[in-house]
This record gives sequence, C-alpha cells and structure tokens, in this order.
Amino acid sequence: TERRYSLDAYRAIAETAKEKCEYHDGEIITMTSGTLNHSLVMGNIFSFLHFILRDTQFSVINSELRLWLPNYRCGVYADAMIFDGKPQLNGDRKDEALNPLLIVEVLSPSTEEYDRTDKFRMYRSIPSFCEYLLIRQNKVFVERYSKQENVWTYSDFDGLDQSILLESVNIELAIAEIYRDIDF
Repeated sequence: TERRYSLDAYRAIAETAKEKCEYHDGEIITMTSGTLNHSLVMGNIFSFLHFILRDTQFSVINSELRLWLPNYRCGVYADAMIFDGKPQLNGDRKDEALNPLLIVEVLSPSTEEYDRTDKFRMYRSIPSFCEYLLIRQNKVFVERYSKQENVWTYSDFDGLDQSILLESVNIELAIAEIYRDIDF
C-alpha cells in the first residue's frame, strides 16, 4: 500500500530526518548515500565553482538546499546549483530554492536514468534554468545541455585536457579539475 503525504507532513519529516528525502507530489523518496568517487567529484566541482565565482553576482549552492519544482509539486536535491544572485526562496521557506541557472548531477547507477529523463524534464520547467551538467563518477565523461532561445543543445567531453565553457556564468571548467585525485 502506497502512503501519501501532505507537503506539510513531508516538510516536518524532512526537517528531522537523518537521511535526505525528496517529495514527489505526495510520495516521499529516501535518497541513497553516495560513493567515494561521487563525493570527491562533487567536492571538486563545488570547490572550483565556489572559488572561481566568489567575487561575482553568482551563488554556488551544494546539495543541502532543496529545489522546489512548483509545476510538479516536487522537492528534489541536485548535487550543485548556481544562481544569478541569491537564490529565490519558496515563500517563507529557508530550505527550498526556485531559480537556478545551472544544475550539476553526478551520475550514480541507481539514479542515472532518473537524472537524465524525469528529473531533467522537471528541471526544464524552471524559467531561469539554462545549463545542465551530468558527470560520470566511474570514468572521465561529462555531458552538457545548454538552452539558447528555448532550444536545448548537447555536447560531451571525455578528455582530461578538455574544458567546458559554462555559458550561463561565462567561465571555463577544466575536466581535470572535476576529476582531480579520482581513482577509477
């Protein structure tokens, strides 16, 4: 039997839960823990983006802030997000943002299909969202989706000597920085 939760009940549970959990229109989904490589890749990319954007108008946020997707009544966690200015919060919530420009997901076997399909579809409902990075943790491979004039384009990168131009924030991200100290 599937149990349905109100949004208020979910938020009360999420505030005291030991594990992160997402909200999908009445359903609570417990997040799985990551691997060492997942943690290292996320640390690398977050540290790099936070450092390089420190004196700009952009805010880099880690996976602790929930992203609220009003069109889908979903609260989800991305591995990292970049905002133009401070994140716009969902009403009086201090734990839910609405308006990222760029979202980063490090792919895990248990979530890869979801990150590529349903989650990406939901992310595209965010008016400010215009760039998406999907990063493999088990080999050098980064996929980038970028929106220009409401058309999404795809590119991929598989060499440590390559860099990605993150157009939404106008910086170069070296693939070697993403995979620094990673053993495959």
